[in-house]
Amino acid sequence: MTIRVAIIGVGNCASSLVQGIAHYSNTNDTRGLILPTVGPYAVGDIEIVAAFDITAEKVGKPLNEAIKAWPNDTFDLGAMLPYGDGPTVLRGPTMDGLGRYLRESLTESVDPPVDVWRALQASRAEVVVCYLPVGSDSAARHYARSAIGAGCAFVNCVPAFLASDPEWATRFEKAKLPIIGDDVKSQVGATIVHRSLVQLMRDRGARLLRTHQLNVGGNADFLNMLERDRLLSKKISKTRAVTSVMGVELSANDVHIGPSDHVGWLSDRKWAYIRLEGEGFGGAPINIELKLEVWDSPNSAAVVVDAIRCARIALDRGEAGALAAPAAYYMKSPPEQMDDAIAREALEEWLK
Repeated sequence: MTIRVAIIGVGNCASSLVQGIAHYSNTNDTRGLILPTVGPYAVGDIEIVAAFDITAEKVGKPLNEAIKAWPNDTFDLGAMLPYGDGPTVLRGPTMDGLGRYLRESLTESVDPPVDVWRALQASRAEVVVCYLPVGSDSAARHYARSAIGAGCAFVNCVPAFLASDPEWATRFEKAKLPIIGDDVKSQVGATIVHRSLVQLMRDRGARLLRTHQLNVGGNADFLNMLERDRLLSKKISKTRAVTSVMGVELSANDVHIGPSDHVGWLSDRKWAYIRLEGEGFGGAPINIELKLEVWDSPNSAAVVVDAIRCARIALDRGEAGALAAPAAYYMKSPPEQMDDAIAREALEEWLK
């Protein structure tokens, strides 16, 4: 029962996904997986059948080679696709997918872009995974339209608001196709940790007064987000994800959440600095300060392998439109925000 997947953007996240599929295909070890099986599907049932990128370093290369090309620098899982070198990376349309700072460090392919719709049809892809850079809103919508045209489910891992936009959710529903989005919530990332600390204070009766989350990293995504205009959707997505579980409304001045800077030598590592200030019994101060260090892309891939399998289950069932339960558990900006424990229960109920 193979799940045929097309990847949009062959960056670090795609590299971790590809290596993870290979790793879990060749072992019975399920450590590191949120759900070893999702319905009848194991991670090893995922097959990458198409990939799109815009850089000269990756276009025209087999996928196993492209995931190691510059500027990819994520944690090496030491695993490659078990079914040969994988598909050849196709030249996708650039549109708004290449910001100022990425343009200075990458070479754009001179090959003409392919017709994405036809390429997806030719690959017989069933699920499309969108890994475009932050700020690629027009490109994300173009790929979403192409996925609809080719009859593919869509997993939107970036903060281009599609599943959470009623108009786009309706487009997928009318096409009888599912979409899971928006903006992937990593396995144990800054968002889920921050949400958990906020929820802890709320559950224990403490009053949250102000909070911040500062993120720095060294990968191409953080370099891209130095362009502040492209960062807006990411900041909105991360902020909503945390404020949605607060139970109280804080002023904009008392909440600061978002990527902060690029530190090249961190490579694909991310450091998150989280602080919460509040009051407990009798107004006594309670302050929490935490530093989280993770490899950014494997942290994402652990979630995406589940989202892909959920999308396939929805296809099997004939479910269409935005999938509320999987999105609430796996995404920062789902159509419906839920507390994480409730979202997990909703997901488990949906999977029955």
